[in-house]
Amino acid sequence: MTVFTLSPEVAKAKAAGQPIVALESTIITHGMPWPDNLDMARQVEQDVRDYGATPATIAVLDGALCIGLTDAQLKDLAQYPDASKLSRADLAVCMSQGKTGATTVAATMIAAALADIDVFATGGIGGVHRGADQTFDISADLSELAQTSVTVVCAGAKAILDLQKTLEVLETQGVPVIAYGQDDLPAFWSRDSGLVAPLRLDSAKSVARAHHMRRTLRLPGGQLVANPIPVDFEIPRETMDPVIEQANADATAANIKGKAVTPFLLGRIFELTEGRSLIANIALVRNNAQLAAQIAYELGKFGKETPPL
Repeated sequence: MTVFTLSPEVAKAKAAGQPIVALESTIITHGMPWPDNLDMARQVEQDVRDYGATPATIAVLDGALCIGLTDAQLKDLAQYPDASKLSRADLAVCMSQGKTGATTVAATMIAAALADIDVFATGGIGGVHRGADQTFDISADLSELAQTSVTVVCAGAKAILDLQKTLEVLETQGVPVIAYGQDDLPAFWSRDSGLVAPLRLDSAKSVARAHHMRRTLRLPGGQLVANPIPVDFEIPRETMDPVIEQANADATAANIKGKAVTPFLLGRIFELTEGRSLIANIALVRNNAQLAAQIAYELGKFGKETPPL
């Protein structure tokens, strides 16, 4: 039984042993409005190509787990009215029922590992939601990072979350949290969160070397590379904090819960920032894709074999 299908572009890259970068799809279906979502997806894929790797946008289409999408599939997904938001818990059910769904960070990591893709670029990971001491709302992205061996390049956890608690959970799970090129942990739209990252690396080569060493040591789980948003597109933390507080208050007042929380907050923040958050979001995703492509290229130099102990 074939568990997944490769797009023609990804199949060609696999056959040639070329670097590949996995890309999630919930940012397309749940993170941005049409047609900005399609424009963003195309730009991000082209960024990966421009930096020497092949993009593999991952989604479930009519029950098929697709590793890489054609442009026509990308366009259809960007306009799909009610795509499921898939994580570890519901990926298999969606596939077994022949439905269509977009993959979160956790589901994309699972699919990337199945297809032997080591590097994945996204916007921001999920984490511990504010008020989790009452709701226990913690993203499956964190436990996935602890068990699936993929390097995830992001701009930090989404700033709508409790970043301190998110960092604590990642540390407890043994996930390397690496700030790229700075000591401070980035906070999605902002270059710093007020928290110092546990680790720092300053080049794609050093990130690739760390991934390879984890494989050599047979350590389970991936590593998280927190890549700060480009300076020109940053929304400073002091500007974003009151906006996020307002959006969270609005979500509470509207009784928004579960998987609906993040899309609601992102949409409300878009309104409150008069679209500035979307411009920043696109910039940071593209920046992460470019770095991920460089890491995948450097990692390719090590080969796929796990060295003997």
